Amino acid sequence: MGNNYIEQEVKKIVQLEEYPAPKNFAMASAWILANLKGINLKILDLTQKSSLADYFVLASATNLTQASSMASEIVSQLKKYKVQILSKEGLEGTDWMLIDAGDIIIHIFQEYSRDIYDLDGLWREAKMVPIPESFYIAANDQKTEDKPKPDPEDYF
Repeated sequence: MGNNYIEQEVKKIVQLEEYPAPKNFAMASAWILANLKGINLKILDLTQKSSLADYFVLASATNLTQASSMASEIVSQLKKYKVQILSKEGLEGTDWMLIDAGDIIIHIFQEYSRDIYDLDGLWREAKMVPIPESFYIAANDQKTEDKPKPDPEDYF
């Protein structure tokens, strides 16, 4: 996936009127996570539950390299919009990476450790923000699968 493509898609999400700040940055972070094949994505709306942040973005990765790539891309993209990154924790090969961007906090877990920390359970009363199916790379792949396949006899 090219960096220009990521930039264009993030820009579209950030500029959507239906996602005012800081929700737009939470949604853009979720898009990045989904398109880097993150699993079990959730956005929790904490605006009425905590002064810690307005949104938590939760995702699982299947390996450390994937998790590090996700965290790096999110930090890179958020900085382009002058979002101040207050803290980055666990980026040195741990099973839980955290990016504190003030109003949003992004949590990237190794798949096997997410249940141990159980943020999903801790914040179960928080409202979940729906993530559009179009954010997921599988949705994009399915669209191409639905297209009719060219007839090999009509190739030339």
